[in-house]
Amino acid sequence: MTRAISGVSSSNVGRELGSRPRRHLTDAGTLVLRGRPGASAAASTVRRALSVALCVAGLGAAGCHYFPNHFLGHPDRLPGGLVEWTDDVGMDGLRIHVRAARPGGSGPFAAVIVLPEAGKRAEDMEPIVWDLAAHGYAAIGAHYERCSEGDCEPSLFPWRSAADVASIFAVIERYPEVDQRRIGLLGFSQGGVLSLLIAEHAPGRIRAVVSYYPVTDFPVWLAKEHAGLWQRFSFFFVRRYFRSKSGARSDAEFAQLLRAASPYYAAASIEAPVLLVHGDHDTTAPIEESRRMAERLAALGKPVRLLVIPGGVHIFNFREAGEAEVAWSATLQWFDQYLLPAALPGPLPAPAIVPDAGAAPGH
Repeated sequence: MTRAISGVSSSNVGRELGSRPRRHLTDAGTLVLRGRPGASAAASTVRRALSVALCVAGLGAAGCHYFPNHFLGHPDRLPGGLVEWTDDVGMDGLRIHVRAARPGGSGPFAAVIVLPEAGKRAEDMEPIVWDLAAHGYAAIGAHYERCSEGDCEPSLFPWRSAADVASIFAVIERYPEVDQRRIGLLGFSQGGVLSLLIAEHAPGRIRAVVSYYPVTDFPVWLAKEHAGLWQRFSFFFVRRYFRSKSGARSDAEFAQLLRAASPYYAAASIEAPVLLVHGDHDTTAPIEESRRMAERLAALGKPVRLLVIPGGVHIFNFREAGEAEVAWSATLQWFDQYLLPAALPGPLPAPAIVPDAGAAPGH
Protein backbone atom coordinates (compact mmCIF):
# COMPACT_ATOMS: atom_id res chain seq x y z
CA MET A 1 0.00 0.00 0.00
CA THR A 2 1.15 3.52 -0.66
CA ARG A 3 2.72 5.18 2.36
CA ALA A 4 4.56 8.34 3.33
CA ILE A 5 7.97 8.18 4.99
CA SER A 6 9.67 11.44 5.98
CA GLY A 7 7.81 13.36 3.33
CA VAL A 8 8.36 10.67 0.69
CA SER A 9 5.37 8.86 -0.79
CA SER A 10 6.19 5.51 -2.30
CA SER A 11 5.17 2.01 -3.16
CA ASN A 12 7.19 -1.18 -3.16
CA VAL A 13 6.18 -4.40 -4.90
CA GLY A 14 8.38 -7.50 -5.16
CA ARG A 15 8.36 -11.27 -5.66
CA GLU A 16 10.89 -14.09 -5.83
CA LEU A 17 12.17 -16.73 -8.24
CA GLY A 18 10.75 -15.81 -11.59
CA SER A 19 7.37 -14.68 -10.28
CA ARG A 20 7.78 -11.26 -11.87
CA PRO A 21 6.13 -8.11 -10.50
CA ARG A 22 4.01 -6.46 -13.15
CA ARG A 23 5.78 -3.63 -14.92
CA HIS A 24 3.06 -1.08 -15.43
CA LEU A 25 2.45 1.53 -12.77
CA THR A 26 -1.19 0.84 -11.98
CA ASP A 27 -0.60 -2.19 -9.77
CA ALA A 28 -2.22 -2.09 -6.36
CA GLY A 29 -0.03 -0.11 -4.03
CA THR A 30 1.81 1.79 -6.77
CA LEU A 31 1.86 5.56 -6.56
CA VAL A 32 0.28 7.09 -9.67
CA LEU A 33 0.65 10.82 -10.23
CA ARG A 34 -2.09 11.57 -12.71
CA GLY A 35 -1.72 14.17 -15.42
CA ARG A 36 -4.13 17.05 -15.96
CA PRO A 37 -7.46 15.81 -17.34
CA GLY A 38 -8.89 16.30 -20.79
CA ALA A 39 -7.19 18.44 -23.37
CA SER A 40 -4.34 19.44 -21.06
CA ALA A 41 -3.34 15.82 -20.51
CA ALA A 42 -3.52 15.13 -24.24
CA ALA A 43 -1.43 18.22 -24.98
CA SER A 44 1.12 17.11 -22.40
CA THR A 45 1.39 13.68 -24.04
CA VAL A 46 1.90 15.23 -27.46
CA ARG A 47 4.49 17.64 -26.07
CA ARG A 48 6.49 14.81 -24.48
CA ALA A 49 6.31 12.73 -27.65
CA LEU A 50 7.50 15.62 -29.80
CA SER A 51 10.34 16.39 -27.40
CA VAL A 52 11.54 12.80 -27.44
CA ALA A 53 11.23 12.54 -31.22
CA LEU A 54 13.14 15.76 -31.82
CA CYS A 55 15.82 14.79 -29.31
CA VAL A 56 16.29 11.41 -30.97
CA ALA A 57 16.47 13.02 -34.41
CA GLY A 58 18.96 15.66 -33.33
CA LEU A 59 21.25 13.45 -31.31
CA GLY A 60 21.00 10.63 -33.86
CA ALA A 61 22.25 13.01 -36.54
CA ALA A 62 25.05 14.00 -34.20
CA GLY A 63 26.26 10.41 -34.16
CA CYS A 64 24.28 8.78 -31.36
CA HIS A 65 22.41 5.52 -32.07
CA TYR A 66 19.14 5.27 -30.16
CA PHE A 67 18.12 1.71 -30.98
CA PRO A 68 20.25 -0.08 -28.39
CA ASN A 69 20.04 -3.74 -27.46
CA HIS A 70 20.19 -3.71 -23.67
CA PHE A 71 20.15 -7.51 -23.60
CA LEU A 72 23.48 -7.69 -25.46
CA GLY A 73 25.79 -9.73 -23.23
CA HIS A 74 23.24 -9.73 -20.39
CA PRO A 75 20.44 -12.12 -19.31
CA ASP A 76 17.22 -11.95 -21.31
CA ARG A 77 15.14 -13.02 -18.32
CA LEU A 78 15.38 -12.98 -14.53
CA PRO A 79 17.88 -15.69 -13.49
CA GLY A 80 16.66 -18.24 -10.99
CA GLY A 81 17.31 -17.63 -7.30
CA LEU A 82 17.07 -13.84 -7.53
CA VAL A 83 14.55 -11.52 -5.92
CA GLU A 84 13.13 -8.67 -8.03
CA TRP A 85 11.12 -5.65 -6.90
CA THR A 86 9.78 -2.32 -8.12
CA ASP A 87 9.38 1.01 -6.38
CA ASP A 88 8.00 4.39 -7.41
CA VAL A 89 8.72 7.34 -5.16
CA GLY A 90 7.57 10.97 -5.28
CA MET A 91 9.17 13.79 -3.34
CA ASP A 92 9.22 17.57 -3.72
CA GLY A 93 8.53 17.76 -7.46
CA LEU A 94 10.73 14.77 -8.28
CA ARG A 95 9.63 11.23 -9.09
CA ILE A 96 12.02 8.26 -8.99
CA HIS A 97 11.17 4.96 -10.68
CA VAL A 98 13.02 1.85 -9.51
CA ARG A 99 13.44 -1.62 -10.98
CA ALA A 100 15.71 -3.72 -8.78
CA ALA A 101 17.00 -7.24 -8.13
CA ARG A 102 19.21 -8.97 -5.59
CA PRO A 103 20.40 -12.44 -4.62
CA GLY A 104 18.17 -14.53 -2.37
CA GLY A 105 18.69 -14.23 1.35
CA SER A 106 18.68 -11.32 3.75
CA GLY A 107 22.05 -9.79 2.87
CA PRO A 108 23.01 -7.08 3.35
CA PHE A 109 24.46 -6.92 -0.15
CA ALA A 110 26.75 -4.40 -1.77
CA ALA A 111 24.60 -2.27 -4.07
CA VAL A 112 24.99 -0.75 -7.52
CA ILE A 113 22.64 2.01 -8.67
CA VAL A 114 22.17 1.80 -12.45
CA LEU A 115 21.26 4.99 -14.36
CA PRO A 116 20.15 4.76 -18.02
CA GLU A 117 21.00 6.84 -21.06
CA ALA A 118 18.74 9.73 -22.07
CA GLY A 119 15.31 8.66 -23.25
CA LYS A 120 15.49 5.31 -21.44
CA ARG A 121 13.86 4.19 -18.24
CA ALA A 122 14.62 2.02 -15.23
CA GLU A 123 12.92 -0.98 -16.86
CA ASP A 124 15.29 -0.68 -19.83
CA MET A 125 18.11 -1.38 -17.37
CA GLU A 126 16.64 -4.70 -16.23
CA PRO A 127 19.15 -6.90 -18.14
CA ILE A 128 22.04 -5.00 -16.50
CA VAL A 129 20.28 -5.14 -13.12
CA TRP A 130 19.75 -8.91 -13.45
CA ASP A 131 23.38 -9.43 -14.46
CA LEU A 132 24.67 -7.50 -11.46
CA ALA A 133 22.31 -9.35 -9.11
CA ALA A 134 23.52 -12.67 -10.52
CA HIS A 135 27.04 -11.53 -9.59
CA GLY A 136 26.02 -10.97 -5.97
CA TYR A 137 24.92 -7.32 -5.91
CA ALA A 138 21.70 -5.61 -4.97
CA ALA A 139 21.23 -3.78 -8.29
CA ILE A 140 18.88 -0.80 -8.46
CA GLY A 141 17.90 0.63 -11.84
CA ALA A 142 16.47 4.14 -11.47
CA HIS A 143 15.31 7.05 -13.60
CA TYR A 144 14.01 10.48 -12.65
CA GLU A 145 11.12 12.67 -13.73
CA ARG A 146 10.23 16.26 -12.87
CA CYS A 147 6.65 16.81 -11.76
CA SER A 148 4.50 19.92 -11.99
CA GLU A 149 0.78 20.16 -11.28
CA GLY A 150 0.52 16.37 -11.22
CA ASP A 151 2.22 15.96 -14.61
CA CYS A 152 5.56 14.10 -14.57
CA GLU A 153 7.99 13.77 -17.46
CA PRO A 154 11.68 12.95 -18.03
CA SER A 155 14.02 15.92 -17.99
CA LEU A 156 17.55 16.66 -19.14
CA PHE A 157 17.85 18.63 -15.90
CA PRO A 158 15.99 16.43 -13.39
CA TRP A 159 17.64 17.96 -10.34
CA ARG A 160 17.10 21.44 -8.97
CA SER A 161 19.02 21.22 -5.69
CA ALA A 162 21.57 19.21 -3.73
CA ALA A 163 18.63 17.55 -1.97
CA ASP A 164 17.39 16.31 -5.35
CA VAL A 165 20.79 14.77 -6.06
CA ALA A 166 20.74 12.91 -2.75
CA SER A 167 17.13 11.79 -3.21
CA ILE A 168 18.11 8.31 -4.42
CA PHE A 169 19.49 7.60 -0.95
CA ALA A 170 16.10 8.31 0.60
CA VAL A 171 14.85 5.45 -1.56
CA ILE A 172 17.53 2.82 -1.00
CA GLU A 173 17.86 3.48 2.73
CA ARG A 174 14.51 1.75 3.13
CA TYR A 175 15.83 -1.52 1.67
CA PRO A 176 17.22 -3.54 4.60
CA GLU A 177 18.96 -5.97 2.21
CA VAL A 178 21.24 -3.17 0.94
CA ASP A 179 24.55 -2.55 2.71
CA GLN A 180 24.49 1.24 2.96
CA ARG A 181 28.29 1.29 3.45
CA ARG A 182 28.95 -0.35 0.05
CA ILE A 183 27.20 1.56 -2.72
CA GLY A 184 28.42 1.99 -6.28
CA LEU A 185 27.11 3.90 -9.29
CA LEU A 186 26.89 2.74 -12.90
CA GLY A 187 25.64 5.09 -15.60
CA PHE A 188 25.40 5.25 -19.39
CA SER A 189 25.65 8.56 -21.30
CA GLN A 190 23.30 10.90 -19.40
CA GLY A 191 23.26 8.29 -16.63
CA GLY A 192 27.06 8.43 -16.62
CA VAL A 193 26.86 12.19 -16.04
CA LEU A 194 24.37 11.72 -13.21
CA SER A 195 26.53 9.05 -11.57
CA LEU A 196 29.50 11.42 -11.42
CA LEU A 197 27.32 14.22 -10.04
CA ILE A 198 25.91 11.96 -7.30
CA ALA A 199 29.49 11.02 -6.38
CA GLU A 200 30.25 14.74 -6.15
CA HIS A 201 27.32 15.57 -3.87
CA ALA A 202 27.53 12.44 -1.69
CA PRO A 203 31.26 11.66 -1.46
CA GLY A 204 30.87 9.83 1.85
CA ARG A 205 28.20 7.50 0.49
CA ILE A 206 29.69 6.25 -2.78
CA ARG A 207 32.47 3.65 -2.91
CA ALA A 208 32.92 3.23 -6.68
CA VAL A 209 31.71 4.79 -9.94
CA VAL A 210 31.64 3.41 -13.48
CA SER A 211 30.64 6.02 -16.06
CA TYR A 212 30.18 5.08 -19.73
CA TYR A 213 30.77 7.77 -22.40
CA PRO A 214 29.61 10.78 -20.37
CA VAL A 215 29.64 14.43 -21.37
CA THR A 216 31.69 15.93 -18.56
CA ASP A 217 31.90 19.58 -19.66
CA PHE A 218 28.64 20.82 -21.18
CA PRO A 219 29.78 24.40 -21.89
CA VAL A 220 32.73 23.12 -23.94
CA TRP A 221 30.71 20.32 -25.58
CA LEU A 222 27.91 22.61 -26.73
CA ALA A 223 30.30 25.32 -27.92
CA LYS A 224 32.38 23.06 -30.17
CA GLU A 225 32.42 23.62 -33.91
CA HIS A 226 31.44 20.44 -35.74
CA ALA A 227 32.93 19.80 -39.16
CA GLY A 228 29.97 18.36 -41.05
CA LEU A 229 26.99 20.45 -42.11
CA TRP A 230 24.56 17.89 -40.69
CA GLN A 231 26.41 17.81 -37.36
CA ARG A 232 26.45 21.60 -37.17
CA PHE A 233 22.70 21.64 -37.77
CA SER A 234 22.17 18.88 -35.19
CA PHE A 235 24.15 20.59 -32.45
CA PHE A 236 22.40 23.89 -33.17
CA PHE A 237 19.18 22.07 -32.38
CA VAL A 238 20.72 20.33 -29.34
CA ARG A 239 21.82 23.68 -27.88
CA ARG A 240 18.34 25.13 -28.35
CA TYR A 241 16.73 22.01 -26.92
CA PHE A 242 18.96 22.08 -23.85
CA ARG A 243 18.14 25.73 -23.33
CA SER A 244 14.39 25.19 -23.58
CA LYS A 245 14.41 22.18 -21.26
CA SER A 246 16.65 23.85 -18.66
CA GLY A 247 14.01 26.41 -17.70
CA ALA A 248 16.72 29.09 -17.56
CA ARG A 249 15.40 32.65 -17.71
CA SER A 250 18.61 34.19 -19.04
CA ASP A 251 21.85 33.28 -20.82
CA ALA A 252 23.71 33.72 -17.53
CA GLU A 253 21.39 31.33 -15.71
CA PHE A 254 21.68 28.78 -18.54
CA ALA A 255 25.48 28.99 -18.40
CA GLN A 256 25.34 28.45 -14.64
CA LEU A 257 23.09 25.41 -15.05
CA LEU A 258 25.39 23.89 -17.68
CA ARG A 259 28.41 24.31 -15.44
CA ALA A 260 26.56 22.81 -12.46
CA ALA A 261 25.59 19.84 -14.64
CA SER A 262 29.23 19.26 -15.69
CA PRO A 263 31.21 16.74 -13.60
CA TYR A 264 34.51 18.22 -14.80
CA TYR A 265 34.07 21.26 -12.55
CA ALA A 266 33.16 19.06 -9.58
CA ALA A 267 36.14 16.72 -9.77
CA ALA A 268 37.65 17.99 -6.53
CA SER A 269 34.61 16.78 -4.60
CA ILE A 270 34.61 13.24 -6.01
CA GLU A 271 36.26 10.79 -3.62
CA ALA A 272 35.14 7.42 -4.97
CA PRO A 273 37.35 5.54 -7.45
CA VAL A 274 36.10 6.31 -10.98
CA LEU A 275 36.25 4.08 -14.05
CA LEU A 276 35.49 5.96 -17.28
CA VAL A 277 34.61 3.80 -20.29
CA HIS A 278 34.62 5.46 -23.72
CA GLY A 279 34.86 4.52 -27.38
CA ASP A 280 37.44 6.38 -29.44
CA HIS A 281 35.02 6.69 -32.40
CA ASP A 282 32.29 8.38 -30.36
CA THR A 283 31.06 11.44 -32.28
CA THR A 284 28.24 12.29 -29.87
CA ALA A 285 30.30 12.57 -26.69
CA PRO A 286 33.88 12.62 -28.03
CA ILE A 287 36.44 10.71 -26.03
CA GLU A 288 38.00 14.02 -24.98
CA GLU A 289 35.10 14.34 -22.53
CA SER A 290 36.35 11.34 -20.55
CA ARG A 291 40.02 11.98 -21.23
CA ARG A 292 39.86 15.50 -19.76
CA MET A 293 37.87 14.19 -16.79
CA ALA A 294 40.43 11.46 -16.13
CA GLU A 295 43.30 13.93 -16.39
CA ARG A 296 41.53 16.30 -14.00
CA LEU A 297 40.87 13.57 -11.43
CA ALA A 298 44.42 12.25 -11.72
CA ALA A 299 45.87 15.74 -11.26
CA LEU A 300 43.86 16.00 -8.04
CA GLY A 301 45.23 12.67 -6.80
CA LYS A 302 41.94 10.85 -7.24
CA PRO A 303 41.73 7.12 -8.07
CA VAL A 304 40.72 6.95 -11.74
CA ARG A 305 41.06 4.77 -14.82
CA LEU A 306 40.09 5.55 -18.40
CA LEU A 307 39.27 2.45 -20.44
CA VAL A 308 39.34 3.29 -24.15
CA ILE A 309 37.43 0.97 -26.48
CA PRO A 310 39.12 1.09 -29.92
CA GLY A 311 36.51 1.66 -32.62
CA GLY A 312 33.74 2.14 -30.06
CA VAL A 313 30.91 4.56 -30.93
CA HIS A 314 28.33 6.06 -28.58
CA ILE A 315 26.26 3.38 -26.82
CA PHE A 316 28.78 0.82 -28.20
CA ASN A 317 28.13 -1.67 -25.41
CA PHE A 318 24.51 -2.05 -26.49
CA ARG A 319 25.50 -2.51 -30.14
CA GLU A 320 28.74 -4.54 -30.49
CA ALA A 321 29.13 -7.79 -28.57
CA GLY A 322 32.94 -7.90 -28.49
CA GLU A 323 33.30 -4.34 -27.29
CA ALA A 324 30.51 -4.87 -24.78
CA GLU A 325 32.26 -7.91 -23.30
CA VAL A 326 35.52 -6.01 -22.73
CA ALA A 327 33.73 -3.10 -21.06
CA TRP A 328 31.48 -5.29 -18.90
CA SER A 329 34.39 -7.38 -17.66
CA ALA A 330 36.20 -4.21 -16.59
CA THR A 331 33.00 -2.93 -14.95
CA LEU A 332 32.56 -6.04 -12.83
CA GLN A 333 36.24 -6.05 -11.87
CA TRP A 334 36.00 -2.43 -10.74
CA PHE A 335 32.99 -3.04 -8.54
CA ASP A 336 34.43 -6.29 -7.18
CA GLN A 337 37.62 -4.46 -6.21
CA TYR A 338 35.93 -1.63 -4.35
CA LEU A 339 32.58 -3.02 -3.18
CA LEU A 340 32.83 -6.73 -2.47
CA PRO A 341 35.25 -6.89 0.47
CA ALA A 342 33.01 -7.23 3.51
CA ALA A 343 35.43 -5.29 5.72
CA LEU A 344 34.85 -2.04 3.86
CA PRO A 345 33.16 0.23 6.40
CA GLY A 346 36.33 2.26 7.07
CA PRO A 347 37.69 5.14 5.03
CA LEU A 348 37.69 5.00 1.26
CA PRO A 349 40.71 3.19 -0.25
CA ALA A 350 43.79 5.31 -0.80
CA PRO A 351 44.05 6.81 -4.30
CA ALA A 352 45.72 4.54 -6.82
CA ILE A 353 45.91 6.08 -10.28
CA VAL A 354 45.48 3.25 -12.77
CA PRO A 355 47.05 3.77 -16.21
CA ASP A 356 44.96 3.84 -19.35
CA ALA A 357 45.30 0.11 -19.89
CA GLY A 358 42.54 -0.04 -22.46
CA ALA A 359 43.86 2.64 -24.76
CA ALA A 360 44.70 1.89 -28.35
CA PRO A 361 48.35 2.33 -29.35
CA GLY A 362 49.32 5.97 -29.46
CA HIS A 363 46.61 7.05 -26.98
